[in-house]
Amino acid sequence: MSDRAPAVERWLAWRYLATRQREGFVSFIAIFSLVGVALGVATLIVVLSVMGGFREQLLGRIIGMNGHVVIAARDGMLQATPDLLARLQAVPGVTAVRLTLERQALVSAHGQTRGAQLRGVRKEDLLSRDIVAKNLVFGRLDEFGAKPGVVIGERLRQAMQVRVGETLTVVTHVLNQNGTIAPRYSDYEILASFLSRRYEFDNSLVFIPLPMLQEDLGYGDQAVTSVDLFLSDPAVAPKIADELRRSLGRADLRVSHWLGLNARFVGALQVERVMMFIILTLIVVVAAMNVVASFTMLVRVKRGSIAILRTMGATPGTIVRAFFLAAAAVGIVGTAIGAGLGLLICANMPSIGRLLSEITGAAGTGGAEVDFITSMPVRIQAAEVSAIVAVAIVLSLAAAAYPAWRSTRIEPVEGLRHE
Repeated sequence: MSDRAPAVERWLAWRYLATRQREGFVSFIAIFSLVGVALGVATLIVVLSVMGGFREQLLGRIIGMNGHVVIAARDGMLQATPDLLARLQAVPGVTAVRLTLERQALVSAHGQTRGAQLRGVRKEDLLSRDIVAKNLVFGRLDEFGAKPGVVIGERLRQAMQVRVGETLTVVTHVLNQNGTIAPRYSDYEILASFLSRRYEFDNSLVFIPLPMLQEDLGYGDQAVTSVDLFLSDPAVAPKIADELRRSLGRADLRVSHWLGLNARFVGALQVERVMMFIILTLIVVVAAMNVVASFTMLVRVKRGSIAILRTMGATPGTIVRAFFLAAAAVGIVGTAIGAGLGLLICANMPSIGRLLSEITGAAGTGGAEVDFITSMPVRIQAAEVSAIVAVAIVLSLAAAAYPAWRSTRIEPVEGLRHE
């Protein structure tokens, strides 16, 4: 009997799931519970994957113009000496070291004048900035640095009503030897325009070759505003920043990292992510409670059958395992269906996002200032999906435990009396 016990328990579990017509209401609740678990798991996977995609895009655009670790002088300009750059490049985990010189200035063309944020960079640094290089609207970056030329934000180009190839006058100021400030006018050819979809960048940013901006401002060839470090793993930026503070040992330098510079924003994203996980997990909890209710009712309906099995020699353990398998099957099958459905929706999310935008007419209605994210990005993380599936299975198994235990409380004599 012991060798056949698992097969008997599986057969009993299947029989309990395939109830007769008079127990159809119980069967309906079991199916409803399965659907609830599936929808809960699918919703969790879709929502958290979309939120992960939004987080990745948001942080990519926030730190896309700056480094993961930023080194600047506490007062005045930072001298990017070869020795300093060599020490920074030798830090484990650093993939790129970029130099930046920033200044506020005026730009004019066709009789129009606007404020702009000048950013002097080396050609190789500009080419490696995906937020610019992969989002060009007009022009090319090939000649950047080879001649006096600039790359500007697309919205600034539209506001100035200029085209690629035309001249943009940059108005900066220099301090004369007698202490007076004099304006300096420099003409640059517009080489390209970019659209990062971050309003303050697209509306005011002007990239200028670093040596040319240093010359316009009267600085030496080592003077920069900051040195930006890009890391293979952005999450270790605080650790790298702490190590640099100790190893450099320079009180005149300020070392910061992207998590510290955007602490409130990143913290808000993390809190929102955790709260959404907790709230959406309640859907699975409700479905698990339906499993408890439906199989508790099934135990009551099947008490006569349980009594007959007990009188025929079935042990309480056999009955418990049969009901446990039946209830657990609902949760596990629902979890598997939900995981497949969630991954399928995530795989087709771009098409679904476009369809929803067309139906609701919500795409691009907020203006340039707020249209920061214009697509529905998805980032599926295997660890996250595994955690969701694990939580759903644990809840399902926990829900199966109570009805299985209730089945052992039925005495054969009492059960036969009601049969």
